[in-house]
Amino acid sequence: MSAAPSVDGVLTRAQVEQTAATIAAMQEPSGAIPWTPGEHTDVWNHLEAAMALVVGGQREAASRAFAWARETQRPDGSWPMKIVAGEVEDHSGETNMSAYVAVATWHHWLVERDEAFVRRMWPTVRRALDFVTSLQLPFGGIAWSQEWRDGRPGRINADALLAGSSSIHHSLRAGLALAELVGEPQVEWELAGGRLRHALREHRDLFLDKSTFSMDWYYPVLGGAVRGPEAHALIAERWDTFVEPGLGIRCVSENPWVTGAETCELVLALDAIGDRARALQLLADMQHLRTAEGAYWTGYVFPTDRDEVGVNWPAEQTTYTAAAVILAVDALSEGTPGADIVRGTTLTPDFAEIGLECGCPSAERVAGVAGRTA
Repeated sequence: MSAAPSVDGVLTRAQVEQTAATIAAMQEPSGAIPWTPGEHTDVWNHLEAAMALVVGGQREAASRAFAWARETQRPDGSWPMKIVAGEVEDHSGETNMSAYVAVATWHHWLVERDEAFVRRMWPTVRRALDFVTSLQLPFGGIAWSQEWRDGRPGRINADALLAGSSSIHHSLRAGLALAELVGEPQVEWELAGGRLRHALREHRDLFLDKSTFSMDWYYPVLGGAVRGPEAHALIAERWDTFVEPGLGIRCVSENPWVTGAETCELVLALDAIGDRARALQLLADMQHLRTAEGAYWTGYVFPTDRDEVGVNWPAEQTTYTAAAVILAVDALSEGTPGADIVRGTTLTPDFAEIGLECGCPSAERVAGVAGRTA
């Protein structure tokens, strides 16, 4: 069992363990991990928190979190978008949230090497990714969500989100790594991954415009679709728009509000492309959000006039912010084998862009898989 990670001059091992304990303290008896006590649970942030619990040494809490995910998945492979204290508040099934179970399960494998656990999670992963890939749009992006009416799937919200689809790209690579581990190849996921990778690299203009949000800026890099020189260029394009030196990064470009989770996700993206110096600096910069108890405020509204006073806002400390910190520390310190989860060297290789349906040329045959030419 790996010890909790640390980053010299930023966070000690004991501080990381303290932060993991704050996540566990907010876990509900059911195993659900809400944003903060009394708020809703969504499966993406729930699983991100479970990953952080594994890294932070909270194995029992992590086990209960994964059990909750297995038990609350619906037959179609989705989860309700919002659950509050066990009651469904929003029944819609969100593709990005549902797909993330693959990343969390692969991360658990990297850290624990527990094949029995992987096989226990595999049916859940398979249903989730089958649901997600069934909602792929012709240009390659993934429809954002599907509504539920009268206890069954209903209308599809066919807009695709750039950040969400980028995260799904990550999830499909993790899902295929799991498929190889359990010996159940999933060719349709490979084809969907290739179309999605192509869309994230060549058709970003076809996604719903959320360009004022920093997530749309860095997520194609974080999710692994854009790497190498293209990734460095993409990060450079809007660095000055979103990064506030000494504080972190803005959540939304026009608001003087830096958020811890987005900052730590950018840390992970920078680490994945080898920009460790700036990753370390950003991790250090956002520590003003840390409380004495080891929790993290969601964000900070910084003054834009000398007569103004900055304030932590909203007035909450969130599990997903704490989780993002722990995973960023792990990546930068190589504290556990899970440090690779965003870098992706243990995931399936880059998808072949075959079987395209967007009108772009498509390879006829890659790695023995027949593709349809556009």
